[in-house]
Amino acid sequence: MEFLNDLLQYAYLRHALAACVLSGITCGIIGTYVVCRRMVFLAGGITHASFGGLGLAYWLGADPVLGATAFAVASALGIEWVSERGRIREDSAIGIVWSVGMAAGAFFMSLRPGYVSGDLAASLFGSIVTVTGADVRSLAVLTAVVVAGAALWLRPVMYAAFDRSFARSRGIRTRAIGWCMAVLTALAIVLSIRIMGIVLLISLVTLPVAIVNLFSRSYRTIALWAPLTAVAGNVAGLWLSYRFEVPPGAAIIFVLVLALISVKLLSLRSEKLHCRR
Repeated sequence: MEFLNDLLQYAYLRHALAACVLSGITCGIIGTYVVCRRMVFLAGGITHASFGGLGLAYWLGADPVLGATAFAVASALGIEWVSERGRIREDSAIGIVWSVGMAAGAFFMSLRPGYVSGDLAASLFGSIVTVTGADVRSLAVLTAVVVAGAALWLRPVMYAAFDRSFARSRGIRTRAIGWCMAVLTALAIVLSIRIMGIVLLISLVTLPVAIVNLFSRSYRTIALWAPLTAVAGNVAGLWLSYRFEVPPGAAIIFVLVLALISVKLLSLRSEKLHCRR
């Protein structure tokens, strides 16, 4: 009851709740594509590359979200371009972007006048008090775009995620899908940083999909239930963060991991019972 009362009283908590719901929907849908295409570390590379933009923005006194967005989108498009050209192995390109982004972020934040460790901790592990109404509105727009795209172009995106060669043979523009999904992934990551933090954000893209994938192999089913799973995990983690005063990102991860273990144990038990029959 105390949590519900504070929701009505404090705007920052309402913003955090709205961001949890919206980021869960967005990351669940995009995570389905990323996991099925086996590019989980792409999300990790983009996430950590965005730290460079955050550090530069803090140093220049600019909007950190804009700085992170610029770095994230540039790194996502760069990795996609490299993977198409084949001049550098994709995993190598992701590793380079990952390390350079983190190094640049740490460097610029150390140069910032009045640098405090709280800014670094909030960026790395998330902080619900930093979620603003502007963040919620931006997430709402992105969520609407992602949901509409999933509803209209689910089949071509699914084909591109599983087998790009087959998709090309069907006349599907896989290159356009790849570039669009790279940008959407970057935007989803940047706008979710304040909830999850850079270090833990990759888990929000992968864990809900992994949970649903335990009982379904259908892309459509995963794309439907992964967002719902992510939303449930986010809201539960937000409540735990509020109740026990722990970082929201860590609380959300614990909830999702516990759900993953529970579903896995239930599936194993169900398989044993089926074998006995």
